[in-house]
Amino acid sequence: MAPTRRAVSTSVLAVALVMPLASGTAQASPAANHPRLAHSTLMTSRVLPLPGTVNARDIGGYRTYDGKTTRWGVLYRSETLSKLPPEGVHALADLGLRSVIDLRTGPEMQADGADRLPAGVTLIAQPVDDTSLFAFIGMVVRSKDPVYQQQQLGGEKAAVRMEALYRAFVTNPANRAALGAAVRTVANSHEPSMFHCSSGKDRTGILADTILRAVGVPASTSEGDYLLSNELRAASDAALKSQLKAAGFMQDPTLLDPLLQVRSSYLGAFRAQAVADYGSFGAFLTEGLGLDTLTLFKLRLRIVG
Repeated sequence: MAPTRRAVSTSVLAVALVMPLASGTAQASPAANHPRLAHSTLMTSRVLPLPGTVNARDIGGYRTYDGKTTRWGVLYRSETLSKLPPEGVHALADLGLRSVIDLRTGPEMQADGADRLPAGVTLIAQPVDDTSLFAFIGMVVRSKDPVYQQQQLGGEKAAVRMEALYRAFVTNPANRAALGAAVRTVANSHEPSMFHCSSGKDRTGILADTILRAVGVPASTSEGDYLLSNELRAASDAALKSQLKAAGFMQDPTLLDPLLQVRSSYLGAFRAQAVADYGSFGAFLTEGLGLDTLTLFKLRLRIVG
């Protein structure tokens, strides 16, 4: 029996609230190329063929200032793992993971569901505040009011909200504590680890940026890893916007683009706030995130080969 209009609308709204589009297999093309990546062949090995995700990848293979390279198969980043089908759980098990760091907030986990993890993998909840972005998006989409949606998201309003979100990753003490704890978990791990938020792009992106730069990866290279989310999420984001329009939730779903995308200006807001508050990136690591020299040394040994 074909689903009713009401059933379809409810499903689409659930997708809108959670942000990542539930999918059975990764949608990204391994042949996709990013201008900041030195070799297009990296895309084949970097993007994980993890069913139920579109933005799961390895952060290995990045060159550091001293000519060394981040290790493959040690640390992974992803979006939510709550949509994994059984074959996705099996693929996750093949990575040999022992811990998964979940950066989602409580309301996100309640709406999106718990991670589906293989037996023996420890889930570590380190929620990072999204400044009510999750609730805000749901409110705006549910309104179905194009005038209200334009008022809330039009012009530069959505982008300004995103930059405020990124600054709050630094200014919010609880966020700094959670990010610092996540870095310590990675540094002290002896088995492969993964970290994620809902879409795998914002909180996951700044944690990846922090770790990569902390172990000596140039800021421009780390930014390339951050921006890669736009390519990997492009197909699922386009499908989400199409569904929202077809179901009558938004006349102009492109208003969501600043919220769905990552942008250099967002990452720049995070980096600038860290320097403004602590004087340098190094001081942000030690004073802001509470990472001591031994932890940073262990992180480098863990991540760089």
